[in-house]
Amino acid sequence: MKIRYSYQNEEFNNIIDPIIHNITFQGLKQIGHHGVTRYNHSVRVAYYSYKVTKFLHLNYYETTRGAILHDFFYDRDEKNKNEMLINHPKYAKDMAATYFTLSPIEEDIILSHMFPVAPRVPRYLESWIVDFIDDIAGVYEKAYSVRKQLSHACSFLFLFVLVLLSK
Repeated sequence: MKIRYSYQNEEFNNIIDPIIHNITFQGLKQIGHHGVTRYNHSVRVAYYSYKVTKFLHLNYYETTRGAILHDFFYDRDEKNKNEMLINHPKYAKDMAATYFTLSPIEEDIILSHMFPVAPRVPRYLESWIVDFIDDIAGVYEKAYSVRKQLSHACSFLFLFVLVLLSK
């Protein structure tokens, strides 16, 4: 059975299919990330990276694979969140390399997607694009999550006021 994401693009889906069907990658559906799941975040970053690099006639195949794998890691027991922020690209690269053969571009995308927070400077234009799209996706997802939480809080407050006024 083919797993399909909401992006109705057969070429994109064919690129990510071998990765999203991996049972370990499927576990990312259980991990929160920027107010969504790490799985959804990774697919979003991969899709927009695919679209931009295809439009620019760059290596969209390897870009898409690197982008889908950029956050393929499971949290470690690091006491300092900043250490996780800086170290997770290496964890993601190591995990991705355990399950998939990585090209130099894919490896660079994974290792440099946190630049300038993490010290690895992107070596390829495709890596810069994924780094930028990852940042935009993170801000979008976090803003959506906060807006959703505020909406729930306002609804609760409105109901609370209605109950008080009805007494």
